[in-house]
Amino acid sequence: MALTLLTALAAAVTVTYCFPAVFQELENNGNRTSIKFLAVGDWGGLPYPPYVTAVQKTTANEMNAVAEQMGADFVLALGDNFYYRGVDSVDSPRFQETFESVYSAKSLRVPWYVLAGNHDHAGNVKAQIDYSLKSDRWKFPSYYYELNFRIPNTGKTLTIIMLDTIVLCGNSDDFVDEQPRGPAYAVEANRQLVWLQERLARSRADFLLVAGHYPVWSVSEHGPTECLLKSLRPLLIEHNVTAYVCGHDHNLQYLEESGVGYVVSGAGNFLDPDIRHWNHVPKGSLKFFTGQASTLGGFVHAEVTKNKLILTFFQATGTSLYRTVLSQREFR
Repeated sequence: MALTLLTALAAAVTVTYCFPAVFQELENNGNRTSIKFLAVGDWGGLPYPPYVTAVQKTTANEMNAVAEQMGADFVLALGDNFYYRGVDSVDSPRFQETFESVYSAKSLRVPWYVLAGNHDHAGNVKAQIDYSLKSDRWKFPSYYYELNFRIPNTGKTLTIIMLDTIVLCGNSDDFVDEQPRGPAYAVEANRQLVWLQERLARSRADFLLVAGHYPVWSVSEHGPTECLLKSLRPLLIEHNVTAYVCGHDHNLQYLEESGVGYVVSGAGNFLDPDIRHWNHVPKGSLKFFTGQASTLGGFVHAEVTKNKLILTFFQATGTSLYRTVLSQREFR
């Protein structure tokens, strides 16, 4: 009897870890051999007329230009989707005023995979999730979730794990303190962390990205997030994650540390040149930073090919500022 029970438990564990991934379908595969996407954070306009900022509009225009020229299969929306207190219901006019009417170009009418930021959690995040049922491009199925893609005509795969770092670490009041003050519900935070550990452990993706709102490393106003340094960073290193992508600080940054790339793309609506945490990241890890008002905003374009991930950082004034190339994962 005991042996039978152990066998059943082992089978259950095997099923849990080997459950086949659901792959997102890309349009117009044809002879393509890459996946392309944009990553933009902190793009959430204003809660009063005109509901958008000059930086948001200029950045949206350049996102359209880059998507038309270089291609974009989807957009990663990295939180703080609606300033300053999120939305109150699924019928909020902010969805139209700050999202639909701003990113209206044809090249941006692709799936937007969304996660929540601290300002979203000041409102009703469930309403943002429910808006997925009202929009043909707003994709926000849960507080945290996994995306899987086949890189066309290569046999290679890309996985993006979308986290809720506010559930994980707690909220922060940007006007009072910089660091999250601990999860509101420890059980929910632990549930997400266990889920993440399982997903990372079983992933055989050739390129594995993790996305959240809070940064692991940042030289700017908010600085490194202590909670993520303790809970997330060791997992990124252990499982050879390609890169971590986030927002929160209102600028563009790229850092590399212990084999992981760290992308900060939080320049979608405001700009901040603050570098108060310049000496609080590992020496030599910072490769690129800009937060100057003259850039008029910014975002990141990513292309995942058969054997590399190409990241290009764009300013809204129409030029690329920095490019880096990351290799596919090696399994130990």
